[in-house]
Amino acid sequence: MTKPARYDRIAFVASPSSEAQTAFGQLTRDYGNCDPNEADVVVALGGDGLMLQTLHQHMHTGKPIYGMHRGTVGFLMNEYSTHDLRARLEAAHESEINPLLMRATDVNDHVHLHHAINEVALFRQTYQAARLRILIDERERMPELIADGIMVATPAGSTAYNLSAQGPILPINAALLALTPISAFRPRRWRGALLPNTAYVVIEVLEGDKRPVAAVADHDEVRDVRRVEVLSDKTISMRMLFDPGHSLEERILREQFGY
Repeated sequence: MTKPARYDRIAFVASPSSEAQTAFGQLTRDYGNCDPNEADVVVALGGDGLMLQTLHQHMHTGKPIYGMHRGTVGFLMNEYSTHDLRARLEAAHESEINPLLMRATDVNDHVHLHHAINEVALFRQTYQAARLRILIDERERMPELIADGIMVATPAGSTAYNLSAQGPILPINAALLALTPISAFRPRRWRGALLPNTAYVVIEVLEGDKRPVAAVADHDEVRDVRRVEVLSDKTISMRMLFDPGHSLEERILREQFGY
């Protein structure tokens, strides 16, 4: 009796781009298209934006996600090929990541809960720089940061916006978070901090009426926040699949050497 394939039931999702939609049509003809609720694996066709969207949608299912690059940016994606997809899935290496949980309290004392796979970021809403107070594990570490904003980034997100803001690249398995300022004015030479992924980060907005601040968890935005709490949510584990030699660990390592 033949042993059933580990990833026999495949669900395909695709971004709206013509390139992704063409790939979707060909792959679903070749391999079928299972309902995501019944699938063994979800294959995302697009760029990193679609991968983040797919991870968010399946955050609580535990289903592995395998991306193929049919978009603009594809750091989280594998190379596109229609050949022997099930064999590629069987040979893929798995990376497990935990999202951040953001608890943002706005000016009306409403609490907003959102998860982030890449980063939680705070931004000034007007022409005036934000004034922020930073506490780590309930201990004040910076009484005042004047900047365009600040972010807490995961290892998976450390090569995204965090890197653009001159933050550090973190190995995917590092038990760390990056705390990175965005255009810091004072302290002018502060470049951020590396925190254990057990850290409980609190960012309080000073002079919020005069200097309003928004908080964003990946794509979920909360305006006029007064206090933002961030921690790594260990109750959720997401599984990403990568081709051998093309793992997220390998790409993060390559990024640190500029290739």
